Amino acid sequence: MDKLEEAESRTQTEELQSEQKKKKRDFLNGIIVGGLATALVFTGAYAGKTAYQIIKVRGAAAEAASESVINTETIQKIKLLESVIDEAYYYDDKVSIDDLQEGVYKGLVSALGDPYSEYYTKEELEEVVNSNKGVAYGIGAYISLNKQWNMAMINNVMEESPAQEAGLMAGDVIIEVDGESTQGMSVSQVVSLVKGREGTTVRLTVYREGEADYLEIDAVRGKLIEATTVNSGMLEGTDHIGYVRISEFDGVTVDQYAEAMAVLKEEGMKALVLDLRSNPGGDVNAVVEIARKILPKGMIVYTEDKYGNRKEYTCDGDREFDLPLAVLVNEYSASASEILAGAVQDYKTGTLIGTTTYGKGIVQQIQRLEDGTAIKLTISAYYTPLGRNIHGIGITPDIELEYDYEAYEAEGIDNQVDKAIEILEEQIK
Repeated sequence: MDKLEEAESRTQTEELQSEQKKKKRDFLNGIIVGGLATALVFTGAYAGKTAYQIIKVRGAAAEAASESVINTETIQKIKLLESVIDEAYYYDDKVSIDDLQEGVYKGLVSALGDPYSEYYTKEELEEVVNSNKGVAYGIGAYISLNKQWNMAMINNVMEESPAQEAGLMAGDVIIEVDGESTQGMSVSQVVSLVKGREGTTVRLTVYREGEADYLEIDAVRGKLIEATTVNSGMLEGTDHIGYVRISEFDGVTVDQYAEAMAVLKEEGMKALVLDLRSNPGGDVNAVVEIARKILPKGMIVYTEDKYGNRKEYTCDGDREFDLPLAVLVNEYSASASEILAGAVQDYKTGTLIGTTTYGKGIVQQIQRLEDGTAIKLTISAYYTPLGRNIHGIGITPDIELEYDYEAYEAEGIDNQVDKAIEILEEQIK
């Protein structure tokens, strides 16, 4: 670059820095309002502490103000970036101020480097709340994170759902949604792309193990439905071993589990296979309530935050399951399903069969903000009754057995279920 080009470059940069484009909404106002909203919510969370503690917190916050993300330097840089985007970005007419603001908020949380912490827009928060209640709107598929690919995947499909009719299967890794790459997206972002108006079609490009190339699958979005998170019945070939599969722990799961168990007991169940394979977790309260219908008296799980504050979830033992029990797990059994599997293993009330679980031993909490958005943050680690934190490690089953995909595809044989039957038959005798 010669001196003339350097001079022109400096001039262009100075012009961009000095430009103040007039827009309907000020980009920086969004940042400041967002910061205030967050402060209001977290101040509310501390209500009830002594005045002395509140003053101390405020004092510490004032001392740390110079280290805040929002300072003169960052505001100036955001102004510069906005000016450059306005001046040079080719698709400028397709980007709104709201989009840019949401990008700043999402980027702040993303910088934590925690795949489980996330910023939610109003729309995303509504979807998360509905999902936790066991309400699905879209194609009727459960979506979670594939740890190996670090991308979203189908971990289960509902019976008679658009996803099942389209041919989507558990384990399908979602590469694209309507041609848009999902690389780097969070699970909730992928879910937002998959969902849409009833009757519209969404195209998923998926990787499926054993297929030579990606699959293009079209699914027609369905209506709002209550999810079936529990499937049950007597296992084929036996009239006395019950089977309960929990695909996710949601608000509807506890009642569905209780109903399934009541039916199985009426039918003369003498042992149970509890299938938690590919269960990504869900509501802690839901899994604790189910654990109280299985475990003896004592600890179910406890959590500790960064200050050492401990929260315990216990069981009175009044509804302890007193029949032989086998629990199936795999590498996609995570979070809440690991809480239940870990407690069963610690108390030796059942036999764990399958492969080492996902290894998510941390807890997230959603903090609603004043403007209707929210932030989900990792707030604590959880521990099994014997004090094990399985984060990044997983739970090694009592009997390690890889799932035989070929046997299932060819003959419909589930070798892990067959192993569970073998173990339970011995215990019944």
